[in-house]
This record gives sequence, C-alpha cells and structure tokens, in this order.
Amino acid sequence: MAPVPAAVQSEGVAAGEVSLPGAANAERLLRFLLALTIFLGAFLLFLIEPLFAKLILPRFGGSAAVWATCLVFFQSALLLGYWYADVTTRRLPLRRQSVLHIALLVVSFCSLPVAPRAIFHARDASYPAAQVLIVTTASIGLPFVLLSATSPLVQSWHARTLRGSQPYPLFALSNLASLLALLSFPFLIEPRISSHGQGRLWSALFVGFVGVCALTAWLASRSAPAVTTAITERAPTTAAPTFREKLLWVSLAACGSMLLLSITNHVMENVAPVPLLWVLPLALYLLTFTLAFYRRNLYSRWLMVRLLAVTLGSLGYAIYDPSFTESLQVSVPLFCAGLFLCCLFCHGELAKRRPAPGHLTSFYLVISLGGALGAILVGILAPYLFAAIYEFPLTLCLTALLAVFALWPDGWLTRAFWAAAAIGMAAVLAYNTHAYKRDSILTVRNFYGGLRVQQHRDWLKQPYRTLYHGRIEHGAQFLNPPKNLVATTYYGADSGVAKALDYFSGAPKRVGVIGLGVGTLAAYGQASDYFRFYEINPLVASIARNWFSYLGDTPAKVDIAMGDARLSLAAEPATQFDVLAVDAFSGDAIPVHLLTQEAFAVYLGHLKPGGILAIHTSNTYLNLNPVVQLLADNAGYPARLITNSDDLRKLIDASDWVLVTRNDRFLSELDATTLQEPIEVPPRLRLWTDDYNNLFEIVRPVRFHKADSN
Repeated sequence: MAPVPAAVQSEGVAAGEVSLPGAANAERLLRFLLALTIFLGAFLLFLIEPLFAKLILPRFGGSAAVWATCLVFFQSALLLGYWYADVTTRRLPLRRQSVLHIALLVVSFCSLPVAPRAIFHARDASYPAAQVLIVTTASIGLPFVLLSATSPLVQSWHARTLRGSQPYPLFALSNLASLLALLSFPFLIEPRISSHGQGRLWSALFVGFVGVCALTAWLASRSAPAVTTAITERAPTTAAPTFREKLLWVSLAACGSMLLLSITNHVMENVAPVPLLWVLPLALYLLTFTLAFYRRNLYSRWLMVRLLAVTLGSLGYAIYDPSFTESLQVSVPLFCAGLFLCCLFCHGELAKRRPAPGHLTSFYLVISLGGALGAILVGILAPYLFAAIYEFPLTLCLTALLAVFALWPDGWLTRAFWAAAAIGMAAVLAYNTHAYKRDSILTVRNFYGGLRVQQHRDWLKQPYRTLYHGRIEHGAQFLNPPKNLVATTYYGADSGVAKALDYFSGAPKRVGVIGLGVGTLAAYGQASDYFRFYEINPLVASIARNWFSYLGDTPAKVDIAMGDARLSLAAEPATQFDVLAVDAFSGDAIPVHLLTQEAFAVYLGHLKPGGILAIHTSNTYLNLNPVVQLLADNAGYPARLITNSDDLRKLIDASDWVLVTRNDRFLSELDATTLQEPIEVPPRLRLWTDDYNNLFEIVRPVRFHKADSN
C-alpha cells in the first residue's frame, strides 16, 4: 500500500533536457527542498496510519478488524492519490499543478488537529466496518490523499527541473522515511507521548510540511518554464501493455495486499490488536516494494522461487497443525517472515514487468488498483463471505497459482511444480475448512470474528455444546437437566469468579459481566438477583439466546447491554455492582483499552463498597496477572490470584482470575480457605494507561505442545 512504486514513475522522463537557470547554490537548495518535501510527506503518511487507527480502536471495542478496515481506507485513498497525481501531471503545467496542490493542502487544515470525527454513538451498530471507513474519511481523508499524491508529484517536479536528475535517491529516501515513521511509532512515539499529544504533534508537522512543500513548488515552477508540458508531449514509443499483462499486474498487487491483511488478521486475532503488531507486517510489506523496485539485481528469481516453495510449505503446515505456532515468539516471526518472502515474490515479479517509460503512470495506477481490491476483499468482503479466516490459506493458494503464470516461460517442469504447489495449498484450504466445520452445528462470522457452535458427547454419552471464537473456547453447556444448570469451562465452582459470587449468595446481588460468551455466569443467579451483561458482538448475543439456555434457565433478572463495555459503563450512572467480572476476549486477545488505569477507574466507580472486581487473565500468549496487579496497586486495592485446574469430565477448564477488592472479610475468608498463587511483577513493567502499554514485556516463554484440534 506504500507510495514506493510511484517514486520511480519519473524514470522515463528525460530529466537532463533542461537546466536550472539559477546559480549552483540555488540548484542545491532546490535539490534539498525536493528531498525534504518527499521525506516529510512519506514520514507523515505512514505515521498517521497507526496513530489514527489507535485513536479510534477503543470506540470499536478494540477489535482486531479495526486495523484491517483502516488498511482498506489507506489502500483506497492511495489509489485516489495516484489518480490525482497522474491526472494533474499529464494535464496541467507545473505552475498550475503546484498552485492547485498547495491550495488543497491549505484547505486540508480544516481536518486539524487530528482527532476522530463523525463518530457513531449507536450501541447496536450493524455495520461497524462502514462506520470505521466513514470516521476515517471524515477525519483524515483529504490530508491522506494529498500526502499519497505528493511523492509522485514532487518527483515529477524533480525530473522536470534538474539536469541529470535521477529518481532513485528520492525513491530510497521516500521508503526510508516511511519505514522510520512506522517503526518510530511503537518504539519511540507511543511509549512517550499521549494519544492526544501524538495528534497535536502530527498536526504541527503537517503544517510545517505544507510550508516546505509550498516553497519547493514555488522554486520548482520558476526553474523550468520551458518544460511544463514535457510529460504530456512525450508520447510512448512502444506498444501499450496488453489486457493480459495488466491483469497479471492487478493480480500480483492484489495478492500482496491480501497477504498483508490476512496474515495481520491471523496474528492479531489470537494475540492482541496493538500498534506493534500492525506496523511490523506493514513495514515488511513496504520493504519488499523497496527491494524489488530500487535495483533490479536485488531480486533474484532463481533464489526467490526456492524460498517461496519453502515458505508456502511452512505456512501451510502452520495452518494444518496450529500447535506449531502456539507461542508468540514462534508465530510472529514465522508469519512475518512468510509475509516478507511471499510479498517479495509478488512485488519482484511486478518490478520485472515494468513497461516502457511512457506507460509507467498507468502501471502504478494498476498496482494501486490491485492493492485496493485485495484490501477490500480481505478487510470488507471476507467477514461476510467466509465463516472463518479462510482468506489466509486462500491467499497462499493464490500465491502458488500466480507463480504458475508468472513463471510460465521457464518451461514445463516449472509449470508442473507450481501447479502441484497450488494443488497442495488448495488441499490445505480444504482441510482447514473441513477441520473448522467438523462437529459444528453453526458457523457464522462478522466484523468481530468467526464463531462456531459444536455439539459433542461426554464420557457418559451426555450431549453438550461449545462456543468457539477462532480456536478459543468461549463457553460450554450440557443439554440435559440437571447438568444444564451447572457452570462449566472457566467459571466452575473452584474458579475465582465463582468464589466472588458465592460470597454474596445469601442476599440479593447485583452482578455486571463484561463479555457475554454463552451466559454461563447466569448459572449462579438466584430469584432476587440481577445480572447485567455487556457485549459488543450481536452474533454472540444471538447465539447465547438461541443455542444455549443459561440466560433462559436462570431465575435471576438478566439484561444485555449492547456496545463496547467501557463506553457503556462510562455513560451509565453508578450501577453499584456487588461483583463486576471482566471477561472480554477476541480470540485469545484482550482489548488493551479494557486493562488500563482509566478503565479501572470506570470499573471501580461501579462497585459497591465491599464489592469485588474479578478479572479473567487466562491467556495463551500473555501473562496479564502483573498488569492487573499494578492497576490494583495504583488504585489502592488488594488483589488475589485464584487458579483452578481443569476437569475435562465436568467440562471445567483451568483458569486464572485476579480478584480486586477492599472487602477485608472476603479477603480473610479467601486467604483462610483457598490456595492462591503469588503475582510476580517484572521490575520494569509500567502501569498500563490509555496512552501506554507494552505487550512484549509480558509475553509468555516459548512452549510446544499439541493444541486442541478445534
């Protein structure tokens, strides 16, 4: 999605045809300003991407799909920016072109300072992806499109005005700036500057950029009045690319974009939707463009096809056997390396197929079109077309299939090998689909992820149902009485949340639950109790009501508040809960905005004096217990970690719950009767806030074991 290919679109312009009429120092100043404009434009373009996505993330429940939807906007806006640059470069003389561009940049000041605009407040939002696109367009649409167009525009000014100019140094500079922006956000900017401060910083830099761009445009327009129509007068001397060639361009570009989104989704759904896991794949995607288009000899087809074969085999095996990537330290490097090598093949083959100079503009427009189409397919259409993340193995199959056509001239042996590879990837896709649907009586998916209900029988042949989000279990229930009234999975009688609920069992209690699941905690309800569940995913609410009976069987009064739990609680008057359970998961990833200092303040404000806050911290990849301990210490509340073992015959899963309360009587009883685990806080772990979190400080160590085939 980067503007890197456009950096070489001036390659075909005979740059040495005119000389700068001023003195040598004026020419040096213009060279410096041209380079500075491109650097700042590329830096700001890629800095705004993770910055703005993080700003809107909490408003959409912290879903991993927010970043994928933002990428759809970024790819589409990039296409629009390329089209704008192409039209103005071909049809306007340099002076008018520069005046138009600066005028539009000044108009875009209306979007400053950077902040989410046109936010929807409806709690039952049926189309969150559309809302993300509307908010992003209304908030940063014009500046983003203009920044996307600036790099090719300025490079055309460079080619028109400077004798002997070459675009390659500017090409490298543009990509260097993009990579610096992407990597600086999670490592330098995010840990040190608040979210609002980041928006103000970007806005100030943008104003400075417009000033630099205006000065550059003024000097460039004065330097080459004789060549203002040079590009439009240069007619192509070679035959136009055929439809088949353009179709291959679109396919290769779309495949790279699909790889970026599908692999990013796969990683984030099971880890956490945080900026660091956004920018690493995007930086690698950008780097492949840089290597492929900067120098032809950096891409070796002979080596690449062999690496691609190994990569597809490794990724296919990781899909076939998920235990291969059970640890974060294995999954992230493997999938990022796979993304890099597969995208390098796609973009390397694109670079080899660059047409004659007269057709470069259309070439890059077609590439942008492919990137936008790939992003739309994965980010917008896939959640409605597929019941799970089938687009990941589907994209691997497409990669192998494209290798057949891209390497067709290499002979029958090559064609046969890659045809077999495509068949192998298709088999992986078929297996993945079959394994996902095995024993399933319902498979559905929406913006928030894929859900499935499976039906099994236990060791006594008693039927039960289980809800899964991806590969993660979200609740189970026996179908026959009296077992259908028993709490299972992470909520058994020995779990921390059960002990908190049992403490208030002698009197009417008010219970809040963030994360509905199948409604298991309603099993602890009594006739005089009140349970209020907070759930953002309408599919989960429908499944809990129609496929499980906890909500219908409980004698307690039950309400379901639809929408992001933190926003809902913040908008409600103090509810005075006896117990507030936080159990909101997306796959195995906890939305970070639900575990911050500000979120804790909201939770504690809704507890009665002596109430108990129960945080479910079970997680495959992350050790969340010290995060909760720091939050409790900061709020001045004692915390206890309660763990329980699994009991597969009773459908009980091992779980970790951290109980936070100032109820001394409850703590005394708990300390006297329940075995507890100490919480060790790493010495350098900082308190999580809305403006700061550090994922890799709490990553669990590498471990290998056979994962549940489900």
